[in-house]
Amino acid sequence: MSESSQGPIICVDNIHKSYIMGREAVEALRGVSLCVERGEIVCLMGPSGSGKTTLLNILGGLDSPSRGHVIVDGENVVALNEEALARMRLHKMGFVFQAYNLLGNFTAEENVEAPMVLAGMKNGVRRKRAKELMSLVGLADRAHHYPSELSGGQQQRVAIARAMANDPAILVGDEMTGDLDSTTGFEIMALVSKLNQEHGTTVVYVTHDPRMSKYAHRVIQLRDGRIVTENGNGHDSAAVVKPGELIIDDDGKQIVDRGKQ
Repeated sequence: MSESSQGPIICVDNIHKSYIMGREAVEALRGVSLCVERGEIVCLMGPSGSGKTTLLNILGGLDSPSRGHVIVDGENVVALNEEALARMRLHKMGFVFQAYNLLGNFTAEENVEAPMVLAGMKNGVRRKRAKELMSLVGLADRAHHYPSELSGGQQQRVAIARAMANDPAILVGDEMTGDLDSTTGFEIMALVSKLNQEHGTTVVYVTHDPRMSKYAHRVIQLRDGRIVTENGNGHDSAAVVKPGELIIDDDGKQIVDRGKQ
């Protein structure tokens, strides 16, 4: 086991994010620090404009902070170029979005195969894995259906299978149940929880629905770009790190906790 695989899988230290709107700079994040343990399910919540989606995008490597450190599986994400960042997302992360984002002219199974094609997986191997994943999400009998022939819940199951295509360590979900009715939403979250329990997948997701937060080991509330509360829901949870507790070592990739040196 590598050194990086023994500590938290994600750490952010004192990150800030500002956007220019007209002549003003709007602060979306204001000094956020936290760590996510391997195999943990973390839910980010907060009112509109709280910074939760911005934080999720930074954790998932879809956006970069204006300042601060972001460490994912031992790599300093801020220091990665676009090619390295894309490679990290392809192999280490799977993404599930509110609007599913399936390719309409691909069948469900072909959608699941797409990330494996990008990863250079051989035809036979990826087709076998795509079939296994379709079975895992309970849609083996819908493998050759197109997205337009599937319900919203079925499309989201396909999206989850696609997110797991390259066996990522981290699943990132942005309002995964936002377009679904309550019953289907609970089914999707139960599936995500199953992936966490059976495969050890770390999950970080945003939701506006408190009922969907019960599947998390830890719920983090944001307001005005800051973490305001954190609840463990009865599970062991990683503490929010304070600014200055984390440093980057000489190679620019490893996170070091000063309290453990």
